[in-house]
Amino acid sequence: MKQETRMQPKVGFIGLGEMGAGMAANLIRSGCRVFICDCRDDRKSPLIDLGASSVETPRDMAREADRIFLSLPGTEEVKSVLFGVDGITACERRDLLIVDLGTTHPLDTRGIAASLREKGILFLDAPVSGMKSRAEAGTLTIMVGGPEEAFLKVRDQLSVIGNKVLYMGGSGSGQLTKLVNQLLFNISAAAMAEILPMAVKMGLDPEKVCDVVTTGTGRSFALEFFTPLILKDDFGPGYALNSAYKDMVSAAEISSRNRIPLPVTAAATQTYQLALSRGLGAENKGAMIKVWEEVLGVRVRAGDSQAPVPSPQPISRNHEQEKKRT
Repeated sequence: MKQETRMQPKVGFIGLGEMGAGMAANLIRSGCRVFICDCRDDRKSPLIDLGASSVETPRDMAREADRIFLSLPGTEEVKSVLFGVDGITACERRDLLIVDLGTTHPLDTRGIAASLREKGILFLDAPVSGMKSRAEAGTLTIMVGGPEEAFLKVRDQLSVIGNKVLYMGGSGSGQLTKLVNQLLFNISAAAMAEILPMAVKMGLDPEKVCDVVTTGTGRSFALEFFTPLILKDDFGPGYALNSAYKDMVSAAEISSRNRIPLPVTAAATQTYQLALSRGLGAENKGAMIKVWEEVLGVRVRAGDSQAPVPSPQPISRNHEQEKKRT
């Protein structure tokens, strides 16, 4: 008896940047028929060589693909691709399933899902966690929010993109989970930027300090990723500060609307703002260290000849005793 062949879905992918290109390539290799759309031809060419078909606009994509994945920079880009003149909804097709793999504001995500639902379109927020190398390897962590029936339809494709795929609940749940993860990372990076220059100012060797904090109880992913780069004076690899700052803004909006105090997050936000005000927005989160290096007059770099700093003075535990000495 002839075995029935399971038809692979027609998949669309919009946004072929640093993360999107790797995810789209893995979908192609999995056997899906993939249609791609991006404003830059140089991003499309390698994927066309792998077997993808190119379309000009999101509206054209909606005519070809049944399931469309988005990997876009932010909320406004997502809205434009969905609702713009040549956007996906301009096709007026009602049987689509759209998956947002980028980082979109959790509160806006709920509004987007409601608007698409009125048009008969299913929408999942499924932000990913991981760097470019994990996107290429198909080992991302994916947090999914939206209708569970939609998640079940696209779970096989998500499993090609990531090796940990978690359904988190209703619309916005995926983005909210991603925000929680990013805030913990962002706060760790801001703390690193503040504490390491203090250590050097007090006379400690930056390389030895970094060796301790990346292997001791104070370690974090932020320290493990950024300290080797800081020591080499390399602020290129990783998420740019301009992009990371939107997570801090999202947290502030959620805090304000829901009356949830987030004092540590608010304090870390000030370091991001100081770094952005100094024109460091195109550099990675490790560049925040330059703010406190400037304040303290030191540099946390391997082999740097530090400017002379005063020997650490004994820290008084009793203010009255200190007054008597003077």
